[in-house]
Order: sequence, then C-alpha cells, then structure tokens
Amino acid sequence: MAPIDVLRVAWYGLIGLLFAGYSILDGFDLGIGVLFPFIARTEEEKRTLLRSIAPVWDGNEVWLLTGGGALFAAFPQVYATVFSGFYLALMLVLWALILRAVAPEFRAHDARRARFWEGAFVAGSVLPAVLFGVALGNVVAGVPLNGSGEYTGGFLTLLRPLPMVIGLLGLAAFVMQGGTYAALKTEGALHRRAVKAVRLARIAFVALFVLCGGMTLRAIPGAAARPLAWVAAAAVLVALALLGPALRRGRHHAAFWLSSTAFLGLWAIVGAIHFPNLVRATGAAELSLTIYNSSSGLLTLKVMTVIALLGMPIVVGYTVYVYRAFRGKVSAEEGPY
Repeated sequence: MAPIDVLRVAWYGLIGLLFAGYSILDGFDLGIGVLFPFIARTEEEKRTLLRSIAPVWDGNEVWLLTGGGALFAAFPQVYATVFSGFYLALMLVLWALILRAVAPEFRAHDARRARFWEGAFVAGSVLPAVLFGVALGNVVAGVPLNGSGEYTGGFLTLLRPLPMVIGLLGLAAFVMQGGTYAALKTEGALHRRAVKAVRLARIAFVALFVLCGGMTLRAIPGAAARPLAWVAAAAVLVALALLGPALRRGRHHAAFWLSSTAFLGLWAIVGAIHFPNLVRATGAAELSLTIYNSSSGLLTLKVMTVIALLGMPIVVGYTVYVYRAFRGKVSAEEGPY
C-alpha cells in the first residue's frame, strides 16, 4: 500500500474515533437534556442534573470541533459537500447547541422565565440528538451527487425512511447514555427515575437497532459481506444484554461503560460497511466521495499526522483529568446553576 493510502486509511479511522468519542462523552450531556423534563421534578433535582454535567460538557464538545477540523483538513471535498448540502440541518444543530449552552446560565439568573429556559435547554438537546443521526444516515445511505461531488438534492431528500430510523436510533442511544450517567451521578428518587429511563431507552434501542439493521442490509448492497460489521453488531447486542443485569445489581459504572460500548459498536458498524466511502452517491457509485478521491495531498496528511500525535495525548489527558477530578455523586448545593 502506498504511503498516502496508509495515511488516508489512518485518518478515516481517526476521524471516526473522534466522532465516536464525541458521541459517548457529549452523548450523555444531550441525553440528560432530553430526559430533563421526565426525571427531574423538583427544583433541587433539576439543579442536581445540571450540576452533574456542568464541569465537563464544554470539554466534551472539543471532540466534535476536533473531528470537524480533522475532516476539513484531511478530506476537504467531503467537508464542503456535507456542509453545503446539509446546510439547513447543520445550522439547526448549531443554533440548538448555542441555545443549549446558554439556557442553564439564563435559567439560573432569570427566575421569572426559568420554564422558558428549561424548554430551550430541552429543545437544544433533542434537535442535535436526532439530527446527528439523520445526517449520518444520509451519508451512509447515500445522497444525490453530481460529477463535481456537489449535493443536488433538497431538504426533503434528507428525510427518507432509513436516515430517519438511524436518527431515532441515535436518539435512543443518547437517552440511554444520559440515563446511565444520571444514574451514576445522582441519588434518591432522581436516581431511580434515571434507571427506569435507561430500561425504557434500552428497549427502544434494541427495537430500532433490529429495524435499522434490516433496512440497511436491504438498502446497501454488500453490507452483509463485511465481517467487522457483524462482530460490532454482536458487541452491541452483548453490551445491551449485560446492561440490564448491571442496573439490577446497582453496578452503575459498568452500566455506563456498557452503554458506551453499545454506542461505540454503532460507529464500528458504520465504519465497516461504509469504508472506503465518506459520502455515498445514490444512482452512480463512481460519483461517491471516498478516502481515495477526496483526500488532501501527502504532505498535508503527514503534517496533520504529526499534529495529531502531539495534540491527541493532550486532549485525552485533559479528558481523563477532568473526569477524575469531578468523579462521584453530585448534589444541588454544590457548583454552578
């Protein structure tokens, strides 16, 4: 394999790993936002939930920014196609993330409109939780592209059955991730409602996972011939099977890691059935954007690899430090909000 192809494959894997890391870490932030009106019933419980994510959620979003930056530098054609073709959906995600970030601050200082800011926090969590999956579903299922690699569909083109089901599967995964984190960080009635939410999200996850698998095998020729996808699917099912007993035995750290494993397994399935494509074209396979026809040059990939080797240990080290520093249960009396 030529050196540039080695780097292309490496960056395909690294970008997938960055987005998977974002899904696992910021996934519980988004999940807690979705669960907020259902499991937090008193002012104390609401403050406890917000304080459980307050020290870490800004850092979690670094993974999304890093993944987006890596995609831009390693595969600029893909970045241009996705961001221009999915412009409206991505603008909705951006505004939702901004709204979600400021809502807890305003809620803490604007008591008269606290309910409004709670609604903004929930809406700002639900929209990205669904739209991230819909966007990924379109990339995997394929979108209409012209000979220049430009998206030629409209907004409604993105709302097809398979991407929508993947979007709902993503929502279930985010809720399950948020519920396991809330169970890990809280106590009392709030803790019990979080555990119940995880059980319901797990049922929805399994149903949508099976439905999504069947639709994917039918829609994408050759998907069934990827052994790594089957291994990853088995890992997802094993993690989901073990999650229930872990909750019953009160092993909430294990439950969180099992939920994270299921999330990581979803990304592994996508990576396995999608390789070497980055954006699949519907109709004409030769129009698809792959790691081979849309990457930067060898020098750029080399420079980026050096930067990644220097920068990634810092990002990982900072993440580990923050979670160790703020480990343990939280209460309404400590921290901001």
